[in-house]
Amino acid sequence: MSRNPHPEVDVPRPLPLRALAREALRGLARDGAPRWRSTAAVFTSMTALAATSLVPGPALAEPLAPPCALTRTDAHHSEGVDTWNSAYVRPTRPLDAVMVFLSFPDSTPRTTPAELTGDYFPATSRFFERASYGRFTVRPHPQRAWIQMPRPSTSYAIQRDWDASDRAAYLRDALAVADPRVDFSRYDVVYFVADPDAPGVDSDATKVVNLDAPLHADGKDIRRVVTVFEKHPPDRLVLAHETGHVFDLPDLYHRPSDGKGDWDTYVGDWDLMGSQFGLSPDLFGWHKWRLGWLESHQVACVQGSGVTRLTLEPLGAGPVSAAAGARAGGAPGGGVPGGGVPAAAVPTAVVPASASAAPSGPRTSWHQRLASSRGSEAATYGPRAPSRGPGAATSPNGVGVAALPGSQSFGSGRGTKLAVVQTGPDSVLAFEARGSAGNDDATCTQGVLVYRVRSETESGSGPIQVLDAHPHTEACWEDSVYPPLADAPVGLGESFTVPGAKVRVEVEDRTVSGAWTVKITTG
Repeated sequence: MSRNPHPEVDVPRPLPLRALAREALRGLARDGAPRWRSTAAVFTSMTALAATSLVPGPALAEPLAPPCALTRTDAHHSEGVDTWNSAYVRPTRPLDAVMVFLSFPDSTPRTTPAELTGDYFPATSRFFERASYGRFTVRPHPQRAWIQMPRPSTSYAIQRDWDASDRAAYLRDALAVADPRVDFSRYDVVYFVADPDAPGVDSDATKVVNLDAPLHADGKDIRRVVTVFEKHPPDRLVLAHETGHVFDLPDLYHRPSDGKGDWDTYVGDWDLMGSQFGLSPDLFGWHKWRLGWLESHQVACVQGSGVTRLTLEPLGAGPVSAAAGARAGGAPGGGVPGGGVPAAAVPTAVVPASASAAPSGPRTSWHQRLASSRGSEAATYGPRAPSRGPGAATSPNGVGVAALPGSQSFGSGRGTKLAVVQTGPDSVLAFEARGSAGNDDATCTQGVLVYRVRSETESGSGPIQVLDAHPHTEACWEDSVYPPLADAPVGLGESFTVPGAKVRVEVEDRTVSGAWTVKITTG
């Protein structure tokens, strides 16, 4: 049985109504050889398919920073970081993903598998390479041809809140027709991509299906499947959002009961798991810590009462250059600490040369800026930090210091990416510097972002909430998914007292490397 009694809603966000109105005002429109095996051996359990959380198995106990690492709870996609949920694969190495393209007898596809692959890759791989500082990427393995389902698309009643029996029939048929052509034992992630033009396909139904009873194929248990029903071209970063669920990340948006209100009141633009349309979609530092992309010395646990001064390195800043990463070379395999690999060493995708580098979408200016930034990674990520390395805490209250000068680094320097103040047994305040770097290239404001994390709160119910340092103003109305939080960060020379907590943060200075000097007062 699942620990989560409620239906899982691991689905991407629809385009916000505000954005649709803005676009209308602007006048813009979006426009292998078969293997013979016994079919009976493919399935051992096709009952009890449900979009609910898989029961977590024994944790892989990887101790993190005990002073401020919240305990993982039974909440669906809990934000606890003390241990990793072994029911999910941890993205600390490149993972292989198969893309299976499904057509239907009631429609002839108007796009090719190659075109649909280009909708998602290398954009998805690049997002994760940047977010993980080169530690992780998704390696796509797209099938070359459409595989036809046995029933018309309309017979599966595909929709956002999908009936469990219809969803089970879809998955059963998809695995049955794909298994003779796909060796599922080779892959870590499974994407079932439906013909976007089939009459029964609903783009709002894209989601991750977690299975109480796994599917079985090629001697492998398939515990979760990403079912893709996106239109062509798809919503921006939608596959990256869904892939985040494969790694146990929660939905951070708020779904209005009537479906007509704001979806982005919890985190606004500030994390991909809130909105794939956000201007600053890089994953929170808290998520990067959970996923294994930050080392313990890059997380400062602020304890006790008093004043702590530290320097926060920009969260989105990545490797200085491929050459610098190759010269550093100290980790196993010549990679970054912890067994990762430099971003330039990770193959991003296996796609035709004609494939699009990124999906088109309603925010054309964002894509133009992103495309231009890809031409110069070093310029995007910024200069190398001083040899001392930003991030060393200047108070005994700060736990987590910079690595030693000369040691191999990742990120733009050797310093702190995240500061944490524990406020309760299942809650913390987190502080991180956000600016125009990496995945946040299109951000509209910069500064030190403050947010609250609760490990007991379920996915979709606000496990992370951004705190607004400027509650009476908003910013970037034309582009932000939620302008009231677009100017949430504490800017240079500003201070912010957290409501209901004896915690105050002041942004005192910027270093020559672009890091932020911060004073945190507690008690």
